[in-house]
Amino acid sequence: MTTVTETGAAFGAVEHTAVHFDDLDAMGILHNSRYAVLVERAVSQWWADRGVSFAGGRPTAPDAFNAVREYAIIFHRPVASVGDIAVHFWLDRLGNSSASYGFRVTSLDGETVYAEGRRVNIRLDPATMRPVPWTDHARTLATALIR
Repeated sequence: MTTVTETGAAFGAVEHTAVHFDDLDAMGILHNSRYAVLVERAVSQWWADRGVSFAGGRPTAPDAFNAVREYAIIFHRPVASVGDIAVHFWLDRLGNSSASYGFRVTSLDGETVYAEGRRVNIRLDPATMRPVPWTDHARTLATALIR
């Protein structure tokens, strides 16, 4: 993981993740659907590093059980190679059961912005699949991401 101070990001977090050959489309650029995967990997890794993930098919913390409700992206420039890429993300809003993230997919130095967007996650009760509030633990962790 790369910390915010190492990347120069003034808020949120930055995770590096790999673009693999099979992420590219027939034109040799990152397929549009793979951007969501890169963002998912980055956000999931950040939370996993703090004990909020899945192990053995079960959540390690109640807040790991959440789903994406909304996803929007604007593409600026194509990613035309394999290798590591940076995903800068932050929380614009942490609601009762929702978390509204902003993100940018950039070069490792953050100078080139390939895409940017937003993503909203909803914490769910595993038994009812209905929204439930984030725990105090998740709220404490999330303060590091709030813009």
